[in-house]
Amino acid sequence: MNYLFTSESVSEGHPDKVADQISDAILDQFLAYDPQSKVACETLVTTGQVVIAGEVKSKTYIDLMATARRVINRIGYNRSELMFDGSSCGVFSALHEQSGDINRGVERATPEEQGAGDQGMMFGYACDETPSMMPLTLYLAHFIMYELAQIRRESRLMSYLRPDSKSQVTVEYDSETHRPVRIHTIVVSTQHDEFIRPNGNSHEAQLEADRQMLQRIEDDVKGILLPRVKAQLSPEIQSLFDDQLIVLVNPTGKFVIGGPAGDTGLTGRKIIVDTYGGRGAHGGGAFSGKDPSKVDRSAAYAARHIAKNAVAAGIASQMLVQVAYAIGKAEPVSFYVNTYGTSHVPMSDAEIAHRLQQVFDMRPAAIEQRLGLRKPIYEETAAYGHMGRDPRRVTKRFHNDYEGDLAIEVELFTWEKLDYVDRLRQEFDIVNSSSF
Repeated sequence: MNYLFTSESVSEGHPDKVADQISDAILDQFLAYDPQSKVACETLVTTGQVVIAGEVKSKTYIDLMATARRVINRIGYNRSELMFDGSSCGVFSALHEQSGDINRGVERATPEEQGAGDQGMMFGYACDETPSMMPLTLYLAHFIMYELAQIRRESRLMSYLRPDSKSQVTVEYDSETHRPVRIHTIVVSTQHDEFIRPNGNSHEAQLEADRQMLQRIEDDVKGILLPRVKAQLSPEIQSLFDDQLIVLVNPTGKFVIGGPAGDTGLTGRKIIVDTYGGRGAHGGGAFSGKDPSKVDRSAAYAARHIAKNAVAAGIASQMLVQVAYAIGKAEPVSFYVNTYGTSHVPMSDAEIAHRLQQVFDMRPAAIEQRLGLRKPIYEETAAYGHMGRDPRRVTKRFHNDYEGDLAIEVELFTWEKLDYVDRLRQEFDIVNSSSF
């Protein structure tokens, strides 16, 4: 009997993602002017209000209010009827200096021996279901959200769209091969203007106007959004769409009040959206607002880098990598691999883990150096997933009233690079294997 698995994604306008993006934009500002900054920044957003709190150790000073407003306006909360406007919302800061007790466990006289910023376990996962080596459910959920945002920004079709939205994708899998069989259900909930007014003041007139709005949105999701998404997918994934597909649009019937006005947002509350959509595992630590001395972030990126390169090299069709740390210690306390019985090499998962440890130095300083994590690369990670993205070089520009303007060339999503495939094939004696 086949089984169903589901993942969700949310847009950049979802209140939790607004908070994530503000936290990571603040982190980028600190790293741009002082790459050795230590930052743990949390953000809360609600109707007309932003609260920024956390701990920082840095040589620079940044304008938190200006950074938060820029992010909010970029997302699309830029008019009063949304009840959350980047130009007029209140911004309250409660950032303070990092604890010396934490800092003494991180910084060392020898940089290579930098200690982990906290204890904990982190996971990385990869599979061969999609070109990005992400689970198909999350791959599609992110794709739907990103394309909906593109349509909103174009302002030609679906011009009623507002920034807040969510998607959910259910895929049917073969219970023996664990391969996708078909796309079962897609759910799209999107915030919208009240673009059809009732013909009269009665309750019935309002219900009829709401029904007409819902019908228009449903028709547009099915006739505009999903065809645009499907056209960009590989033929193999396109073939998983059939006439039995269930599409649910705005199941509550109306979604005018949304964003921080409809639901308070907090940094780090969408950690499953940020990672693998519920596949593999999660150690529980959030990413956004944390500099790379926090292994919650850097080691999770490193574990994904290992898992993705290992799957691409042909070591296994699926791989979960776990690494764990003690605060203040450089070497991880454990390193674990699970291939879920999909290994293509004649060795146990424990042996695979041992070989991978010989290739990848998992000390925090080594991770920072290998992946270039002391650069201001984080605002781009804070919406549409930290994993499965396309690595690329960009020039980012920063303004600081106290230290002037900067233009910095950075490489985004370095943990998604397939730069260790050849080395892993050599290490594991893999001669013929397909490459993504």
